[in-house]
Order: sequence, then structure tokens, then C-alpha cells
Amino acid sequence: MAEKPLSSPPATPLARAERFVWLTARVLEQRRFAYHFLRGGADQVETALAAYLGEDGGYGHALEPDLRGPVSQPLHTAHGLRVLDSIGRCGGPRVERICRYLTDVSTHDGALPAIHPSQRGYPSAPFVPVVDSPPSALLTTGPVVGVLHRNQVWHAWLFRATEFCWSAVESLETSHPYEIEAAVAFLDGAPDRSRAEAAAYRLGCLVRDQRLAVLDPDEEGDYPVAEGYAPEELHFPHDYARVPDSLASRWFTDKEMARSLDRLAADQQQDGGWPIRWRAWAPGSALEWRPIVTIEALRTLRAHGRPVG
Repeated sequence: MAEKPLSSPPATPLARAERFVWLTARVLEQRRFAYHFLRGGADQVETALAAYLGEDGGYGHALEPDLRGPVSQPLHTAHGLRVLDSIGRCGGPRVERICRYLTDVSTHDGALPAIHPSQRGYPSAPFVPVVDSPPSALLTTGPVVGVLHRNQVWHAWLFRATEFCWSAVESLETSHPYEIEAAVAFLDGAPDRSRAEAAAYRLGCLVRDQRLAVLDPDEEGDYPVAEGYAPEELHFPHDYARVPDSLASRWFTDKEMARSLDRLAADQQQDGGWPIRWRAWAPGSALEWRPIVTIEALRTLRAHGRPVG
């Protein structure tokens, strides 16, 4: 019997990414890809996400791949809320239960730690250490508060957490890219729009003054890498402004954003997926992250009007 000819690789970025997702992704990311790009259903995404839900109302089971183990964590729960937001399901009893969990794990000032001490004893990335009495972190609290406000969720926990975010954002003098991204996530959802615009303007000046965004990819070797980051863990305008109506979009010129999106599109690898830029500490977590990063890269490109296939 004659051998069948090898099929040619998929031609479009979307088709190449689809093959990568089917080859490597968890069920949740397969369902998410289908929802965003193949007209899949939101119910299927929510069903897959429910597998990570704990009895305490938070999410665990390595939903955020850098924290392993079954216990619920604020970072997992923030990830879960982003997924619910992306499918239009961030509301109702499910989010009320999440808010009760957030209340239970909040610090004395009402905000969220980066990692709750219950993570102790389970594997986690070395760049997210577990401590007994963790302080509140904008890195975790900002995205959670922002997405809840954007979905018009009201809960008693939100009042103190919102005040924490305003205080943290408006007092930043030096920072690092992930903290700025968290601040943007808060400001893009904050109800006080005039205050958010003023805070975002100040942050944009800080980003440019401290060179926290690579404005010209051809000169990225001249940009500083934040302390504790991987050697090539640089950030670009599209990392801050993932959608055109983000307040962070105002920080960059059209030319700067175009070059950033060109770089993002060019980062798709031969296997169809996008790489992770932070330090890979375990094979399993790196493998699970890449489909997540791939979906977000495609969503960012499409949001900014770039054809993906």
C-alpha cells in the first residue's frame, strides 16, 4: 500500500495554534480555545472550570500552573474570575461564593495575599514563596477587584479591597511590570473613571520613565530586566494594553503599539504555540502555561484588529 503524503502544516496563525492546543492543552484551555475561536459554548468552558473549584468557594488544583496541589489560592481564584469574565459568566451565585472565599483569605486590611499559607507543603514556583503572615498584594488584589467591578458585582469585601487598591496604585513610585499590569487591571474596571484616568496617566509616566516597556523591539537589549525576572523577561506595550480601550493604550503611540503587536505575532513558534517568557521551573507547569499564553496572544492580536486566520 502506498504511503499517504504528509499533510502540509496549517497556514494561518489560528490554525497553527489550534493544532498546538489540541496536542498540548488541558481540557479547560481546549474549551476556551473552542469558545473564543471555534464558536464553542460557554457552558462547556464553565463545566471544565468547575473541576478546579474547591468546597471553600475558591479555585485550586493548579488552575494557575505555577502553584501545584489541591488547595484554593487567591492566584487560582483570580485566574478563574478572568475565565468567567471572558465568557460572560462573572456574576450570580457562583461569584457570591467566590467573594465569601476572598473574605475568608483576606489579610487584616481586607485585601488579598499573593499566596495564602495553606500552600505550604505543596510544590510552587520559587519566585512565589510561601510565608506565614503574607502582606496584601496589589499583584493579586488588583485584577480581582477590577474584574468584579467591571461586572458590577457588589459585595462587602470589595469596599476595603478597593480602598487598598487605590492606596497601592496611587502611592507607587517604583514598580515592576507585573505589578503595573495588576494596577491596569484594577483601573480598567474601577467605577470612579476620572480618578482611574488620573492614576493611569501617572502610571504611564512611570512606565516610560523607568523603561518598563520595550518601545522598540529592535533595541530590546538596551532595556532593563526587573530584579528577579528571567534574563529575557521583558514587557511590551501589548502586555499592558491587551485591548484597545484599556487606559494603558494611551501610554503608547500608534507606532509603538504597532511594533509591539508585530513582535507578538512574530513570537508564534514553529509548533504553533507562543512561548512563556518567565523562568520555567518545572516541565509540567511550562507545558500547561503555553496554551494559556497562546490563547491570550491570539485574543490580544484580534482585539487590536490584527488578522489571525
